[in-house]
Amino acid sequence: MTKGKNILFAGCLAHLVHDGLSDMLYIFFPIWQVQFSLTFAEIGLLKTLFSGSLAGFQVPAGFLASRMGEVKLLLLGTLLTSAAIFLLGWAAAPMVVGCLLVIGGLGSSTQHPLSSSLISSAYPDKTERRTALSTFNVAGDFGKLLLPAMTALLIAQYNWMTASRFLGMLGMMSVVVIFLMTKNMGQPSSTNEEKPETAALGCFAWKGNQSFWSLSMIGVIDSATRMGFLTFFPFLLQEKGAQVSLVGFALSLVFAGGAAGKYICGKLATKFGILRTVVTTEMITTLCILGILFLPLEPVLLLSPLLGVALNGTSSVLYGSVPELVSDEQCKQAFAIFYTATIGSGAISPFLYGLASDIVGIKIAVILIAFVVLLTLPLTLRLRGKFA
Repeated sequence: MTKGKNILFAGCLAHLVHDGLSDMLYIFFPIWQVQFSLTFAEIGLLKTLFSGSLAGFQVPAGFLASRMGEVKLLLLGTLLTSAAIFLLGWAAAPMVVGCLLVIGGLGSSTQHPLSSSLISSAYPDKTERRTALSTFNVAGDFGKLLLPAMTALLIAQYNWMTASRFLGMLGMMSVVVIFLMTKNMGQPSSTNEEKPETAALGCFAWKGNQSFWSLSMIGVIDSATRMGFLTFFPFLLQEKGAQVSLVGFALSLVFAGGAAGKYICGKLATKFGILRTVVTTEMITTLCILGILFLPLEPVLLLSPLLGVALNGTSSVLYGSVPELVSDEQCKQAFAIFYTATIGSGAISPFLYGLASDIVGIKIAVILIAFVVLLTLPLTLRLRGKFA
């Protein structure tokens, strides 16, 4: 294999493992609630600890990569996440679980920025780079399909501790493979990460760009909805009588729909326009969430892929629209702000919606999630005429 293909394979494997390990946590939440007698707010906080540490340390990961090298830091991050998941199999208290999730999130914070940077550097040709990054994105979706389903099957056959240990070991094995694929390569300079603080400090230089901020707020609401609802989706399924294996299958259907949604919504945006696509997918999201709440189990399984299309497809349309609202010079800053805002809202929303579930009940909280999505619709008014 050529150097570029080696790096692409290593990046895709890292993406598969990190995204898979992250999304398999949804299977654990209902089990932990029973075992540790947790409230919904505490369950949401566990998700926030992982996602928050992942989001908050992506920029520091860029600083650190410029000192120790992108490949080394990616290996270390993958090892850290895998070790945290492995040790979860011996966690006997929620405090220990929370600490390990923070460690796992820290490890996963290295994956997206460093893998993307490595692949971009390995493919200087613009067309080849786009193909490589598209392949990289699909690998993450495949991990979301594979590892949660594997987790559910292992829990059904053994228990959650065994599943956690097995998947942690699987992650550690991937570290060895990534090392073997990249061991003879020099460390490319991290030019994309040299001054991430510039993007952060310059974020208010064009605060009058109301269209960009409207798009960002839509992204914030969309991300908060996705993370918040998926955290409590397994609980709704269990209330309808679903066993762990069926919960895993339903999540896989959602993630499969999400993978397809990136392609489907991209095509819809090209044919019917970005705004029409966003409005349609957000309304479908509301209807699917309400349907999942009130319908029996079998129709819920049928709705799950459509929910995935709407949840994930919207986000891909949104971040793909960022460059159309800012100048070329502001594009890097815009992406930094957009991703920080959306990832941050996705990190905090499980705790907030969990708190609401404890106060008014999970069904009322899920109805709240469904209708909060509709707040995106008036935000689209400022975007009329902004897209070709």
